[in-house]
Amino acid sequence: MNSTTSVEIDKQQCNGCGICVEICPLDCLRMDEHEKAFMKYDECWYCGSCTLECPVDAIILRLPYLIR
Repeated sequence: MNSTTSVEIDKQQCNGCGICVEICPLDCLRMDEHEKAFMKYDECWYCGSCTLECPVDAIILRLPYLIR
């Protein structure tokens, strides 16, 4: 996992369903060549929709210290 982005996706846990990609209001997430989600653009609004809708809990939302 990459701790420099606001959204971290566990590649081993991701099942490639694409729900997070479809639900992201800013279109930040994409699917890679292995059909695993990844964060393409780090412009996250921290809405949490990806974490709430992930059926396998493969997504961790890292909130910045200032908005915790």
